[in-house]
Amino acid sequence: MKELITSQPFLLTLEVSVISLILQFIIGIPLGIYIAGKSTVFRRITEIVVTLPMIFPPMALGFFLILLLGKNGWIGGFLFNTFNFKIIFTFWGVLVAVFIVGLPFMVKSVQTARQQLDQNIVEAAQTLGKSHLVILYRVILPNITGGITTGLLLAFGRSVGEVGISLMLGGNIIGRTETLSLAIYNSVYEGDFAKAAELSVLLSVMAIIVIVISNKSIIFKTKNN
Repeated sequence: MKELITSQPFLLTLEVSVISLILQFIIGIPLGIYIAGKSTVFRRITEIVVTLPMIFPPMALGFFLILLLGKNGWIGGFLFNTFNFKIIFTFWGVLVAVFIVGLPFMVKSVQTARQQLDQNIVEAAQTLGKSHLVILYRVILPNITGGITTGLLLAFGRSVGEVGISLMLGGNIIGRTETLSLAIYNSVYEGDFAKAAELSVLLSVMAIIVIVISNKSIIFKTKNN
């Protein structure tokens, strides 16, 4: 088990999951708060696009992302021709994959927490002449910390177990873009069931830790309320 923790798949999984978690935190909070606002056509479209990875087949989504981010794609082609920067079959492809699959959990958790927030608190701050920025940092964010924490934990849990889109964008290159989940698949394919079992236990332990922390955060929030 010690060797597995220092192996490339574990370190890669941990690295991309942590980086994507930071990005999900930065992007997910404003997106969730925005979607939680008064319903408009643009808000509904934004919610559909953000939520899509939760229900769309991973392999199909991965294929469409290849068309978009590949050398001949709109974004991938521009980055490659302008900066010689390649996304597909690299570390960045894996990062994009885990970010995309985890973001909806972050956004939906923040959205739900914001919608459940007592609007009277926000209106009271408005009557006191507080600016939108002050209300956001002094009223809204402190009162949706439970949703933010839950979103981060769910996003992290989803990211570490990602397979389909990572396979498409990262290419499952052993020693370079092989994550824990893909390492399990490769071990089974090669007939090394002992290694597959050890990796599965390691991934399961990470998932259990996320569940325990998530449950504790929910209990703590309930007690405070």
